[in-house]
Amino acid sequence: MPLPFLTADRAFDDAADGLALPFDDRDRWRRPYRPGPWRVGAAALVLLLASYVLVAAVVIALTGTLTAAASCLAGALAAILCALRLLRAGVWVSARGLRRVGFFLTRTTSWEQVVAVRTVQQPVRWLGLPRTVQGQALVLARKDRAPEAVPPLLTTHNADFLARTEAFDRAADAIEVWADEYRRS
Repeated sequence: MPLPFLTADRAFDDAADGLALPFDDRDRWRRPYRPGPWRVGAAALVLLLASYVLVAAVVIALTGTLTAAASCLAGALAAILCALRLLRAGVWVSARGLRRVGFFLTRTTSWEQVVAVRTVQQPVRWLGLPRTVQGQALVLARKDRAPEAVPPLLTTHNADFLARTEAFDRAADAIEVWADEYRRS
């Protein structure tokens, strides 16, 4: 059974005809890389916590008050939504533009606003924490903003690409190809 979040790399690797991303429907939003193990692991831990809270909600509903059970259920649902949002975070592309999905905020940039997408060597945040290390970042240059005002799209040390430099290179190349293709048209 194919899993939709695993299809981007497999389709990219199997492309023998030289296409950048061999998708049938280019109007759908696609993430051109797999979620990284740090992101998936963190979401799995949050879901594990949610399962314990759901069991606690059932036990409280059977032995205690319904309001306490409802608050446990609400906490578990909030944890599940957080895990899903964490898995959804990343960079998505389509024929309409480039979308950067964060945990709290989603920003979409149309291809007409994109000046360039390029990989640069710079200090990057390690797993989104305040600590910075030297690494590579995929940066977006827009017509309406200064380059310093736009945060990097991807880095070699974020939750998707920590210790996966080949995957970062493939994802950065794929996003750069999308940008080149749609900026011209």
